[in-house]
Amino acid sequence: MTAPDRGFEPATGDGPEEPAGPSGRPAAAVRGAELRTAHEGLLQIRRLVNGPAGVSVPAPWELRQLPRAVALALEAAGITPSAVGADGRRTRTGYRVAAGADPGRAEVTWQGPPGGGAAGEEQEGLAACAAVLEGLGWVCLVYRGPRGRRFLEVEPPR
Repeated sequence: MTAPDRGFEPATGDGPEEPAGPSGRPAAAVRGAELRTAHEGLLQIRRLVNGPAGVSVPAPWELRQLPRAVALALEAAGITPSAVGADGRRTRTGYRVAAGADPGRAEVTWQGPPGGGAAGEEQEGLAACAAVLEGLGWVCLVYRGPRGRRFLEVEPPR
């Protein structure tokens, strides 16, 4: 939902399954409208600041808040974010976006509940994430981390 000081907060994969509205009720329709507005706003910023390159190059705002921009792109594309319950355990399988190990980079992993099959879905899930992000001008590199799990390292084009 919208935070007064930051605006729309995209799903990073570390939030609840269904964000609550101002009254505490699920607000999927409101969130969907806010998501569309935030994503269209981002594309408009890209058109204005990038000139002829248009929407195919990340805007300066995205470079300063890379994990947030990546999460916005993935959520707007309809890719399911992972979710965490009140007890801190994963409740849904999907993407998780976090700051990368190096400044100016983000990491996208495919997470899910223990025994939920996220590891078996990660290649396909991360490929879908990379397709969305590369279509928006980001560079995505696939690596293997601890226990052989894949992750995307996302960075701006050089």
